[in-house]
Amino acid sequence: MKVTGKKSLKIFIVAGEVSGDVLGAKIMREMPGVEFVGIGGQNMTKAGLKSLFSMSDLSVMGVFEVLAHAKTLTMRIKQTVDAIIKEKPDIVLTIDSPGFAKSVVKTVRKNGNLKATKFYHVVAPQVWAWGAKRAGKYAKIFDKLYAFFDFELPYFEKYGLDTVAVGHPIADGLDKYKKSVKDKKIITFVPGSRMNEVKKLLPVFHKTMDMLIASGYQDYRFVIPTVETTDSYIKNAIKDWETKPELVSADKRYDVYANSFIAVVASGTVSAELAIMHIPAIVVYKMNPLTSLLAHILVRIKWVSLVNILMNKTIYPELLGTKAKPKAIVDMVKNLSVPENRNGMIKKLQAADGKWKKHGKNPAQLIAQDILHK
Repeated sequence: MKVTGKKSLKIFIVAGEVSGDVLGAKIMREMPGVEFVGIGGQNMTKAGLKSLFSMSDLSVMGVFEVLAHAKTLTMRIKQTVDAIIKEKPDIVLTIDSPGFAKSVVKTVRKNGNLKATKFYHVVAPQVWAWGAKRAGKYAKIFDKLYAFFDFELPYFEKYGLDTVAVGHPIADGLDKYKKSVKDKKIITFVPGSRMNEVKKLLPVFHKTMDMLIASGYQDYRFVIPTVETTDSYIKNAIKDWETKPELVSADKRYDVYANSFIAVVASGTVSAELAIMHIPAIVVYKMNPLTSLLAHILVRIKWVSLVNILMNKTIYPELLGTKAKPKAIVDMVKNLSVPENRNGMIKKLQAADGKWKKHGKNPAQLIAQDILHK
């Protein structure tokens, strides 16, 4: 779809969480002259987007967590649908947040009468984890899918969905951090970007820090990078902690990661970022007990960390659900403090380098070029 001098291309772009906001901003910058409207966070706002509402309203994960926010999500779906119908964009480009994206697009297709509008989605839903047949549902409502990895293509192409692998966007620009010193006395804790996960993990991290101090890690700095969706909550939560972590803003997080001795992080994009940067890490995640039980029954993969999935073996240890306890984290930190174990993990992370990029190109640029020149 080429941009002509007669009419500017209008794209309604939607990102529901921090990683999507970062990628959305990169895509926007690759498309000068295109009119963008939609939903995003601080990165897309800096790129020129006036967001319809706060992106934080969409940052919910887990079946029962979503139910708890059902009223807000229903309202935001309706608001987004109404805005798309009003704007009549050439393209609706949704980034991740597959449940929200699918609900919005399905409703617009049913009620919007926007026959000229194309619906594209970025980040392939993890149907390989939840059930391959789910790919058919996305094929019915989206016109194109931009996936990160080649192994994802057959799941969607089987149902006729035009799917393009563009590589993982977080690999762009992180290579420079691989040579950083990784033995400084910094232990980084990342409780996630969604409020519900932060509320569950922050108390665990609090106790972990206290136990680490008692276990001989008094000389280490404990650092928590914060994002816009949770910054105020974390600042207020740690006020009375005896062991005070240092808070740094999201724009400084990579410098912190690069110099971390070990990172203790929520499952998600951050674990992939750390893997690319060759930082030893422990992945933890807590969720609603019912969500945890449902995931145990339904999910068809051994791991949640992308580097483990790509390499088909445990590189980053995972403490999920009831296993995400302070003592277990402290034991793993001690284990990774042994030079032989740290170096072994770093070598395994280095072996995964070839999995992250597609032809060594910028994913945002590949997506933008594909959209503009169709």
